[in-house]
Amino acid sequence: MTDVQNERSGAITFKGNPMTLLGPELKVGDKAPDFQLTGTDLSPTTLDQLRENGTKAVLLILVPSIDTSVCSLETSKFNRHIATLPAEKIVAVSISADTPFAQKRWAVQEHVDNIKMLSDHKDRKFADDYGVHIKELGLLTRAIYLVDKDGVIRYIQTVPEVATEPDYDEVLRAARELVG
Repeated sequence: MTDVQNERSGAITFKGNPMTLLGPELKVGDKAPDFQLTGTDLSPTTLDQLRENGTKAVLLILVPSIDTSVCSLETSKFNRHIATLPAEKIVAVSISADTPFAQKRWAVQEHVDNIKMLSDHKDRKFADDYGVHIKELGLLTRAIYLVDKDGVIRYIQTVPEVATEPDYDEVLRAARELVG
């Protein structure tokens, strides 16, 4: 359970309504908290595993629910864009509180194969550790984290209005600068 000191009231809005984020406000330069999330095959996945022993950067794409129009559109766009980055240097994952079954159904239906789908449905520990847990909704806020091969956060984009898309160009620019 997140304590009241780690509540950021009005940090984001959802359809114009102020929302509270639970957890710390991570900054560029911070060590990214490790995590254990659930893959669509129900296997556990950690940040260290995604970094492949410090050989890859990781693009963490956080969405409230894959079954909403904006989240679906965002993940589909990133699926296309990530193919333009060197696969040997970066991996992209989409993280939501959806069940792994819902994520798998959606990924198959939408032909998403460049992004790994991961679920924080069990306990929202990832959401709490990254400070992206929307208290009022029990979902993750829309945000992007770019973690370098050493596990350090190099870029963060928290979308101020959850119902809008992120700035894709800015994310891709940061990723290209990091991995070449």
